[in-house]
Amino acid sequence: MKSKYIVILIVILLVGLIIFKLAANKSKLNQKEQPTQDSVVRIPVKVSAVKEELQEINLKKTGSLTPFKEAKVLATVGGTILQLRFNLGDHVSEGQILAVMDTRLLQLDLQKAQTNAAKLRRDLDNYTELLQGQAATQEKVDEIKQNYLDATNQVSQVKKQIADAAVKAPTSGTIADKPLEQGVFANAGAEIATIVNLSQAKVQLNLTETEVYQAKQGQLVKITTDVYPGQVFNGKITFISPQADETHNYKIEILAENKESSLLRSGTFVYADFSRKTTQTVLSIPREALTESIKDASVYVVKDNVVRQKPIKTGIEMGDMIQVISGLEKGEIVVTSGQINLKDGSQVSVSK
Repeated sequence: MKSKYIVILIVILLVGLIIFKLAANKSKLNQKEQPTQDSVVRIPVKVSAVKEELQEINLKKTGSLTPFKEAKVLATVGGTILQLRFNLGDHVSEGQILAVMDTRLLQLDLQKAQTNAAKLRRDLDNYTELLQGQAATQEKVDEIKQNYLDATNQVSQVKKQIADAAVKAPTSGTIADKPLEQGVFANAGAEIATIVNLSQAKVQLNLTETEVYQAKQGQLVKITTDVYPGQVFNGKITFISPQADETHNYKIEILAENKESSLLRSGTFVYADFSRKTTQTVLSIPREALTESIKDASVYVVKDNVVRQKPIKTGIEMGDMIQVISGLEKGEIVVTSGQINLKDGSQVSVSK
């Protein structure tokens, strides 16, 4: 009897142990199925504070030289080039004859036109007399008169073409290109030469929206170049574009003196110093904090380990820093590295 109770007790213990193990396993499974509440992934980033500092604003830009004037010399009539009165590099003056075209065919056309005009003049005189004797009609006289006027116009046109066969320089300057040689046939409108006028140097460059409002028409600008170290060429702003291009830049032109002793040639890179240094307090952030282009600038601002994307308006660049005109306040923390993994509302951990 005693052994019976022992067996029952052992069975009860085994059943209890099995139930305990099953309950424990179920609890573990439930814990695995539940999402982890406390394991938040924080993206590591580097940050920098928005600074307020005193900056000396000095507008200096890089540009390139273009000719003060550039003109194509074109053949005004078709024909063989009998003479070319220039060589590459020659200096020519406005109105100087550069080429002479063959006009023999035009001379024949002129003779025909003059003969026709003379015949019609005689016909007009004859029919005018006949009209007075009522032997001709007014309509016939008017017809001959119109034909005579057309013939005289034709004579004038051919004479002009013969005169235009002496091709003249449209501007003064230096011959920079000579695509045709003497003795070849040239159609009307064919390019015979290119004249470049370097009496002044024209500098072309682009200014950003912020920079363009620091420039004024007629403002003096100092031009320097690595080609002539230490030399300054004085210039003046002659044009500021009223319209921005697709990159939101504004084209400006500066005319500068060109010294014979230190000639600036077309295509040379130069530096334009606008000489308007001002000292002012500005907000600035590292240039690398921007997540978009300067035109559509934005940054990630960190607060309580959470980032928020904010659009900002930028100003001039100062080395590795860039001016912030609006959108941020002094002391705010912006992300400078790791933005590629972020989106608005991401949690971050600041690494040093």
